[in-house]
Amino acid sequence: MKMAIIGGTGGQGLGIAIRFVQAGEEVIIGSRTLEKAQAAVDKIKELLEEEVPNLKALENPEAAKEADLMILTVPLAAQSATLQSIKEGAVGKILMDATVPLESGIGGSPTRCLYLPEGAASERAQKILPDTKIICAFNNISSGSLMKFKQPIDCDCLIAGDDQESKVTVAKLIEKIPGVQVVDCGPLERAQIIEKITPLLIGLNIKKTCTDAGIRITGLNPECKLY
Repeated sequence: MKMAIIGGTGGQGLGIAIRFVQAGEEVIIGSRTLEKAQAAVDKIKELLEEEVPNLKALENPEAAKEADLMILTVPLAAQSATLQSIKEGAVGKILMDATVPLESGIGGSPTRCLYLPEGAASERAQKILPDTKIICAFNNISSGSLMKFKQPIDCDCLIAGDDQESKVTVAKLIEKIPGVQVVDCGPLERAQIIEKITPLLIGLNIKKTCTDAGIRITGLNPECKLY
């Protein structure tokens, strides 16, 4: 499956791209400019110390058109404009939205959430892209964990979405990352809860002077997996 990391030049986008490149997936790094996207591709090749034939750079709209599936990794302030820029290419496709509405986006604290009229950032994305299947995902896995790409990740990936088939698709994909287990939390409105876990984890990272605080959900019936 060909995936595009939309706005994939930051730490989280780079980490997700590396993990899926390692899993053998075809990955496109998208950005507002081709130069920034190419710089991210070059950075990944430098980190992996090898040629990466399953990785390329494109501007966001072209990346969305070429991909089968997309992952959005931009700050809240850039979410709306970025989604508008890929609207045409995103029709009928799955988009995993990792956006978290942190107060730091408006100069406040990264350990507090903003309250959006739509409820969650992912619900906002669904309103902007009504013809795209939005899945809230990757909100609680830190860039620090993702970038330690020689190690498995000790964190679950909580997801929410209204299309069950799409959740199965993304769960199979996400669980190609070593150590990660997907937990289906229900409909897209549950993104309001998932997104609010992130500032808690950021606060723990600050308090405990670490970068990899994550979350595990225990005691689940293994027969209740998505697939």
